[in-house]
Amino acid sequence: MSDHAAQPPSGDGDGDGDEARVSRKRPKGHRRPSVLGVIGELLITAGVLVLLFLGWQVWWNSLVLAGQQTNAAASQSQKWIDQASASPTPAPKPTTTPGTNKPDYGPPPVMKEPADYQPFAVLYIPRLGPEWKRVIRQTVDVEQVLNSYTAGVGHYPGTQMPGAVGNFAVAGHDSGWGNAFIDLSTLHLDDAIYVQTKDGWYTYRFRNFEYVQPSAVSVLYPVPREKDAIPVDRIMTITTCNPPFHAGERLIAYTLFDSWQPLSAGAPAEIAAQVKAQEG
Repeated sequence: MSDHAAQPPSGDGDGDGDEARVSRKRPKGHRRPSVLGVIGELLITAGVLVLLFLGWQVWWNSLVLAGQQTNAAASQSQKWIDQASASPTPAPKPTTTPGTNKPDYGPPPVMKEPADYQPFAVLYIPRLGPEWKRVIRQTVDVEQVLNSYTAGVGHYPGTQMPGAVGNFAVAGHDSGWGNAFIDLSTLHLDDAIYVQTKDGWYTYRFRNFEYVQPSAVSVLYPVPREKDAIPVDRIMTITTCNPPFHAGERLIAYTLFDSWQPLSAGAPAEIAAQVKAQEG
């Protein structure tokens, strides 16, 4: 092997062969982003921001609002209990219902329909959570009642009041603004629904669901779906949107009155510990 052949290419030769063996790197120029590219990136960024906002609105905001609605319900419940303790009135003497051990306090008291937006009851549904409770206000106004941090559940004006013969009908959101009834579909047959007022505790028992169109106001009749029927039962109807995060139809939960007891008798056993924890 010759010495010349062993030398690396110098890069300064003037022959074609030498130039062919020289590898010259030229800097690559930066491509300017196109207008469409910039617009695309902006749209992607905007989409991410919208998704983050919706996540905050649906999840975080609802979580915070649910806590506020629960606290408001606990305060309202305890207020009535304290008032009853401060000004006790003779409670009706219970009898025992034949065939059961349940005390019977006679026909439940029925209050007059309150003014719009007035809180008149607190709703407890143990199936929806060990701390679940909401204030019920008069009307189903979205801004003043359903979206309110001090309520979350509204009463349909013109329907009956707690304990009355006929249809006591209420409404709440399934998702957003506290997620009041997002788990309503998990109710089981005979689950208890408790309604507390200044007069006492009203117990209803879940019976069945119905899925209807938003226009199906017949579920609010004194006898649901039967316009001219004369009611004989004490019914509570709970309405919410379905499925969660949509409003394509309505989920209806029908319940039947089971019993009532005055505040002086204490809270029903199933929620007694929860109510006790509200004190102070």
